[in-house]
Amino acid sequence: MQMLVIGAGVVGLAVARTAAEKGHDIVVAEAANAIGTGVSSRNSEVIHAGMYYPTGSVRARHCVAGRRMLYAFCASHGVPHKKCGKLIVATNEAERAKVEQIAAQGKVNGVEGLVMLSGEEARALEPALNCSAALLSSETGIVDAHGYMLALRGALEDSGGAIAFNTSVTGAVRQDGQWIVSFSGSDAGDMAFDAVINCGGLSAQKIARTMPDYPPARVPKQVLAKGNYFTYVGKPVFSHLVYPTPVNGGLGIHVTLDLAGRIRFGPDVEWVEQEFYPVDPARANAFYAHIRTYWPALKDGTLAPDYSGIRPKLTGPGEPAADFVIDTPARHGLPGLVQMFGIESPGLTSSLSLAEEAVMAMEN
Repeated sequence: MQMLVIGAGVVGLAVARTAAEKGHDIVVAEAANAIGTGVSSRNSEVIHAGMYYPTGSVRARHCVAGRRMLYAFCASHGVPHKKCGKLIVATNEAERAKVEQIAAQGKVNGVEGLVMLSGEEARALEPALNCSAALLSSETGIVDAHGYMLALRGALEDSGGAIAFNTSVTGAVRQDGQWIVSFSGSDAGDMAFDAVINCGGLSAQKIARTMPDYPPARVPKQVLAKGNYFTYVGKPVFSHLVYPTPVNGGLGIHVTLDLAGRIRFGPDVEWVEQEFYPVDPARANAFYAHIRTYWPALKDGTLAPDYSGIRPKLTGPGEPAADFVIDTPARHGLPGLVQMFGIESPGLTSSLSLAEEAVMAMEN
């Protein structure tokens, strides 16, 4: 089967690699000049365990399965990663109840290695913490996201697949049992494919609207949630990831670690109308206030603006969080087309499992 994958972010690369290793003829169309320049390169690089997501949701299913697959892939392909563990902390009784709910949800979702800790037990692991209780997730980790994407690209190319950079999809129509796809940029023109998988990330809805055969009503709205990060300029204090209880639109301003042990804080949630990546230094004031709820000793002047990312959400402020949307031929009725919308966190963790579902939908 000749297949087009739109987007060379982490999900697109995972889909393309999976399809190529199954023997399909794969081309990836990427509008930028390199892999992973969008959502995939602007995140916490966390391997999520899967305890937050509602029972039976697409996120829960793919996060838990994808996490196991990702650890195995990293080990077999030499991708730098570390299973450092994570603490979700409660600083009062209301937060403790939320953390206990997360622990219960995690067990329903089949997440291994979840243990409720008292405040004293949590401080035995992280002495700087202020908390009354915490949930320890031993399966949570961190990964070199770019290293992971490079490994996916290598596996794709080893299996005969190719990436066309600086190449945008401007339309696709169903004709004579194939998809005729129009491109602009370096590889401008039309080409026929048996199947198309839209992994466009922030551009997924825009791309879907260029396909006149795909019902416009099936294209969900997109809401942009910017997440800002600040670097901690002092000596590293924590060895685990540390998360507060979740907030509307995100998991709260948390401690993230890189593979060298350096500390960043973020992301927050800033609802925006368009892509805009500079970090406003003034947002540090809110960061200090949030972080000090669980790390009171944080000193003034120790946070410096770092980077930001944009989450391609399907719901906005005050609305219940939407699940990932994987719209397959079995759902929309068009042969050879998969649309993937709203793939934000835990998209990186879920990528290999999402890829299996997308490719299987094309094969069945």
